[in-house]
Amino acid sequence: MKNVALHNLGCKVNAYEIDVMQQMLQEKGYNIVSFDEHADIYIINTCTVTNIADRKSRQMLHRAKARNPEAVVVAAGCYVQTGKEQIEKDPAIDLAIGNNRKKDIVSILEEYLEKRERQSAPKTPRPVIECMDMKDPCAYEEMTLTHTAEHTRAYIKIQDGCNQFCSYCIIPYARGRVRSRRMEDIISEITGLSRNGYKEIVLTGIHISSYGMDFDDGSDLLSLIEKIHQIEGICRIRLGSLEPRIVTEEFARRLGCLSKVCPHFHLSLQSGCDATLKRMNRHYTTGEYFECVERLRRHFVHPAITTDVIVGFPGETEEEFAKTREFLARVQFYEMHVFRYSARKGTVAAGMKEQVPDSVKAQRSGELLRMEKEQSGRFREKYINQVEEVLFEETKLWEGKIYQIGHTSRYVKAAKLCEDNLSNRQIKGRLTKFLTEDILLME
Repeated sequence: MKNVALHNLGCKVNAYEIDVMQQMLQEKGYNIVSFDEHADIYIINTCTVTNIADRKSRQMLHRAKARNPEAVVVAAGCYVQTGKEQIEKDPAIDLAIGNNRKKDIVSILEEYLEKRERQSAPKTPRPVIECMDMKDPCAYEEMTLTHTAEHTRAYIKIQDGCNQFCSYCIIPYARGRVRSRRMEDIISEITGLSRNGYKEIVLTGIHISSYGMDFDDGSDLLSLIEKIHQIEGICRIRLGSLEPRIVTEEFARRLGCLSKVCPHFHLSLQSGCDATLKRMNRHYTTGEYFECVERLRRHFVHPAITTDVIVGFPGETEEEFAKTREFLARVQFYEMHVFRYSARKGTVAAGMKEQVPDSVKAQRSGELLRMEKEQSGRFREKYINQVEEVLFEETKLWEGKIYQIGHTSRYVKAAKLCEDNLSNRQIKGRLTKFLTEDILLME
């Protein structure tokens, strides 16, 4: 069989989908090789969240064709949905497969290969595009994972699509409207992964807070988590990015009763200024956001709260940025992912006036990154001389010594000096000091 190399760009949903595509290809007898190797087929799962992501997708597609000009180069995913005009003219791409068609990767690829072999020319003159219009209603794309590249943690896709239409975001156009996966299929997949030795699962999706809104049986994210909590062998449940509005008092209280739920929550913020949030079409205020954080802190002991922040959004004045900075200082996050606003063609924000100069974005980003480093360091410092349980994941060499590396339930990275492979083992120990600025050493 042919050698296939796969490469993923973008989010954890893409990572899940490429794991499933690789699994399906292996089951059909294809030989999976590293993307750096010579292959007969290259599959790039693309990203389109920013113009830069589009460019990176094109670069990887061209890199694959340069590595083997005779190879079949396949573009899959979000860039295919939004960049059809560019794809049609791109000589590096042979086959393009859009979202909600990835489950058909094997049949689409084999049909293309068979047609190509029948032709005298080595390839069709233009890329073959297998892509559906994501504006139309569609069903959830059923995919099932039995193993992943990681040996301890598995990312589980529970829904697709988004109905929020934030003014800076193209994803609702690339992924379509919200559609949820059937609960019984999620439970079945996680049960199988548990039998295969996975101890930690991470629920992911494009907008997991919307899970179940398209069902009429009362299913929602909280009821799904409670079902997963009952699965034997699963020790940790992590949640992907949450919208603040989902964190009601009842949500936080019921979640706090589930011992397997990790006290680690990513609450999407984007700005600490209400005027900026309104222009972003975010559906909450900073006051509402802070109440959500307080609810989690009432029902969980010292939870790790992480977030995303965009600086330099169109119209962001010095006063608005100062409000964001003050709000971030008030909340005190574990980690903040700071992004400089990048205009995405096709979004409302790209056409807004008062675009912020790149030099100002850089200065504001630098300020928040320094703040993030201080807050993150203070959070980790609280665990020095504390006994914590670490789920170990990998072995690393550091300054000539062998360490086992893993994470606590709050996603604090820890290292243990040990030559024995502790992967997929949960071990309690005292965290004594910083090994690096972001890794604590366990006795």
